[in-house]
Amino acid sequence: MAKIKKGDLVQVISGATQERGGDRGKQGRVIEVLVEKNRVIVEGVNFVTKHVRVGQTQRGTKTGGIETHEASIHISNVAVVDPKTKKPTRVGFRTETAEKNGVSKTVRVRYAKKSGENL
Repeated sequence: MAKIKKGDLVQVISGATQERGGDRGKQGRVIEVLVEKNRVIVEGVNFVTKHVRVGQTQRGTKTGGIETHEASIHISNVAVVDPKTKKPTRVGFRTETAEKNGVSKTVRVRYAKKSGENL
């Protein structure tokens, strides 16, 4: 089970501060997790400009120009936000027994280590 998943609310915990033009302290949802590269793409964090070649669509409208979108950030530079305190926390795992239709089953659950709340 992964510590950071798509859809998690995370906070950037390293890099330049926002006063210096960086992203440290910003919070956003995880758009994509790149497991092989140990990187995540976070909504509203690490914007880069990309120059796209001008072309035409089938209707004749122009495409291309300068676009901005989110680039990936290393997974060690973000931390999951605790749902109770709204501050970054580490993630732990514990086994719980869930009962469904009279059948008990043990499942691994992620939880925030600061408050103990399930994620």
